[in-house]
Amino acid sequence: MPVLAFATRSIARRLFFTAAGLSFLLLLVASLLLTQYYRRNAEDVFERRLEVYLRAIVAHVSQPGEEGRGPGQLGEPQFELPNSGWYWQITRTDDEEHEIVASRSLFASQLPKLANFGVVPETGGARRGTAPGPDGRLLRIVERVIDVGDTGVYLVQVAGNAEEVEHDIDRFRFVLTIAFALLAIALAIAAAFQVRFGLRPLRMLESELGEIRRGARERISGRYPIEVAPLVDELNLLIGANRDIVERARTQVGNLAHALKTPLSVIVNEADAAPSPLAEKVNEQATVMRDQITFYLDRARAAARAGAIGSTTRVEPVVAALLRTFAKICAERGVAFSGEAAKELWFLGERQDLEEMVGNLLDNAGKWASGAVSIAVTREAEPSAPGRALLLFTIEDDGPGLAPQLRAAATQRGRRLDETKPGSGLGLSIVTDLAAAYGGSLRLADSPKGGLRAQLRLPGF
Repeated sequence: MPVLAFATRSIARRLFFTAAGLSFLLLLVASLLLTQYYRRNAEDVFERRLEVYLRAIVAHVSQPGEEGRGPGQLGEPQFELPNSGWYWQITRTDDEEHEIVASRSLFASQLPKLANFGVVPETGGARRGTAPGPDGRLLRIVERVIDVGDTGVYLVQVAGNAEEVEHDIDRFRFVLTIAFALLAIALAIAAAFQVRFGLRPLRMLESELGEIRRGARERISGRYPIEVAPLVDELNLLIGANRDIVERARTQVGNLAHALKTPLSVIVNEADAAPSPLAEKVNEQATVMRDQITFYLDRARAAARAGAIGSTTRVEPVVAALLRTFAKICAERGVAFSGEAAKELWFLGERQDLEEMVGNLLDNAGKWASGAVSIAVTREAEPSAPGRALLLFTIEDDGPGLAPQLRAAATQRGRRLDETKPGSGLGLSIVTDLAAAYGGSLRLADSPKGGLRAQLRLPGF
């Protein structure tokens, strides 16, 4: 994944990489400007140093009686060291002998003339430029022609090792790089701290929303910066509106249940009062209608509850109560129920929905089991939503099992695969619909015990 795409998926990474990128760019530009400034300043200082030496030699040559004599060290001991890179030379140009007086550092060598390298003289006749020295090193040379009248015309030259300037610049660049690298690290740490501190309100908001989802609180109550406060207010209004919608849905579902069940009861009673083939048919269809109404009302009620925020149910008490209930119901058939759930497991939904889903699965397993039914509850990560968890309810029996081609039909509403077993054929269908309403799923598979394994996945923590 490209770094840019990876960074833009996170606000924290986006802010950090933006701050780090801008800091790096500014430091790079600053280092280039400072290096260039230092280079120009170092070269100017070097040039002025050569100019000082040149003026001292010109003044010495211009004194009566000093023509053709050297000025000595000029305060620079390197003029006395052979091949030191610092040289001066005085050459008489108005006679054929071209008498030369030079510093000891030249050691019987001569400085090149800048005129031979095409250097144009400046105002006043001075030349300055760069040329290779006697030992091949690059020299910075300044020279001037002076006329001392009857005593002659002289070319005065002073040269310094140009590599010294480059060495100074390299040392400056190295120190500057180290300093800016440390500064970049400090800025990166500061940017990371700034991002972490700046996004702290969002982490607080995430924590409070998680508590609302788990039912630990009803609304967001923390104090937030003015940039986040409007979002908090809107979320609180949304949570309140969601609760109002759920309450209204529950009320409407209850009213509809009463409005339909009462006329159906009247129809059934009237049919029972006057037995006839028509009455039997009416009674049969009324029973079907009652089952259908119960199914769809329960489904609508479950969908309303599943959409509510903050509904949570502890799993362990529900599982323990259902195991005790079905152990008593199936005691005559000798079917044993076993299993448990950890106390820290919670279901994100209503208790009665969890009881209905797990109860239907235990009831179905108890009908078909030969002697044992077990339930296990574990927690696993949700692949599609990192950071969230799913509860896995695994119910197994040692009965005859169910062929793979019949498992899809077993979850269809009203479908009974064996008419000899009691029931309406709605149990597994109700479980499938309730699980889907909560964003979960039901899967049927073979059990190692020889019977059927039902795996119910529901949101939880």
